Amino acid sequence: MPALIKAVRGTRDLLPPDTETWNLVEAAARDCFGAFNFHEIRTPVLEDLALFQRSVGEETDIVSKEMFAWEDRSRAESEKGQWLALRPENTAGVVRAYIEHKLWERAGVQKLYYIGPQFRRERPQKGRYRQFYQIGAEIIGPPASGSESPARDAEVLEMLATLLERLGIQNWTLELNSVGCPEDRVRYNQALRDALAPVVNQMCGDCQRRAVTNPLRVLDCKVPADQPIIEKLPRISDYLDEPCREHFYEVQRILKALAVPYTINSRLVRGLDYYVRTVFEFTHGALGAQNAILGGGRYDGLSEALGGPRAPGIGFAIGEDRLVMALAEVRPAETAAPDVYIAAMGAGMNAEAARLGRELRHSGITVELGDESFRLKKSLETASKLGARFAVILGENEIQSGQIAVKNLATGEQQAVARAELPGRIRQNR
Repeated sequence: MPALIKAVRGTRDLLPPDTETWNLVEAAARDCFGAFNFHEIRTPVLEDLALFQRSVGEETDIVSKEMFAWEDRSRAESEKGQWLALRPENTAGVVRAYIEHKLWERAGVQKLYYIGPQFRRERPQKGRYRQFYQIGAEIIGPPASGSESPARDAEVLEMLATLLERLGIQNWTLELNSVGCPEDRVRYNQALRDALAPVVNQMCGDCQRRAVTNPLRVLDCKVPADQPIIEKLPRISDYLDEPCREHFYEVQRILKALAVPYTINSRLVRGLDYYVRTVFEFTHGALGAQNAILGGGRYDGLSEALGGPRAPGIGFAIGEDRLVMALAEVRPAETAAPDVYIAAMGAGMNAEAARLGRELRHSGITVELGDESFRLKKSLETASKLGARFAVILGENEIQSGQIAVKNLATGEQQAVARAELPGRIRQNR
């Protein structure tokens, strides 16, 4: 007997009824984003490796440890292969598409959203997988379009609060910070190096490496033993220039006007090098220690870093796997039940049952066709197990008379309904 093949470690199959919740989340996101005038973009899961090296940052854990990358050898033997990567995040791909297709030539800012899989070589843990799913959005455009405005930051945060409210997720926390501009971070990184020098040998190996290559990433450390040291490090808020201070103040002022609650987390820096000024996370207690549902921030220099024009932007990514976990706390997954189960009484009725099913589906009714048992008792039992609202019993008498036997499986009541009236009767009582 052949060996059983299972899903790759760190991946999983999404099955009913869980997929019902996923569809609900995605439909709610599309509806919410549409209300804010966002439009969908779909980029390839395969990108040039250099895209992420130049955007996310070579010294980030994502690029240095977590990406799935390989040399594409599909070219001729004499040609050097291109290095490809499965996308570990989607903002870089959206900005690449913005540049490649000259979207700045369109009117106003570009408000784009995406839904799809991302890939990272992560150690599997609760809510984290090697193939995971993100829902994200970006506002990007030339400065003249208002893309730099703090009002755009507040708009994104309001939209996210609205989405969580529509999904019924409560008790979330919005954590907010400003990481300033690149010039601010030069000063801040030097302050971190100075503060880390006498204590870094007491920290984990990753922090010792980051202290040399990218001190800001030390703040990403989740090792419990390192937290007392990190808590004593300088805060970036003390190194912001006046324009960055004013930008961050205005974001907060608008959020207060919108009644969107938030807390300031001066240690929040996010894990990507392209962020500037506003960064944020929404967290939820149902997810344990790794409690972030989503996060994002402003990336005003990313377009230029990828060879494009100046195009300030702000965006976010929702970890859909983790959002579904949070949603399960308030809305358990349920498989959608059919409206009607058609029980054909005999093999000769299969074609008639299929015809009736077609008529009902064209009227917006969900239909399940019966099995080949042709036994009424078994058919009714199956219909009940599936959660169908009605069983339609179809035999020769029903076909000849045009009166269809309909049984309400909740009440047990059965009555004959004219075939032409059947769709309306079912819709009326479902």
